[in-house]
Amino acid sequence: MKLITGGAYQGKAETALKLFGIRKEDIISGEDCEFEKVLTAKCIRDYHRLVSRLMDTGADPVEFTKRLCRENSSCILIMNEIGCGIVPMERKERVYRENVGRCGCIIAAESDEVVRVICGIAQFLKGEGK
Repeated sequence: MKLITGGAYQGKAETALKLFGIRKEDIISGEDCEFEKVLTAKCIRDYHRLVSRLMDTGADPVEFTKRLCRENSSCILIMNEIGCGIVPMERKERVYRENVGRCGCIIAAESDEVVRVICGIAQFLKGEGK
């Protein structure tokens, strides 16, 4: 498993294409993909949006993420960092941020490589970066 994270619009998907030799067609979006498709996808972008969608259906995103790590351990996950900045006033938004953070921690722990992308520059936080 590999995790690419960073702020919005920093070039995370492009970094996945360059670093890990995947094609654009290999990437599905957490914003609108079928939940079960995630369990066999080669690369998932916008995983933070998938967390929101899971919450909207009443599913536990942390348990779903654990299942994903068990069933699709070769997947590349791309997710925005959303925990920085001002804490939202609305409880739902705070719970969402917490769930994204917890899922990110689970994915990072299971990943061989963790990459943070800033302004299109990849910084390896975990792994050798080959």
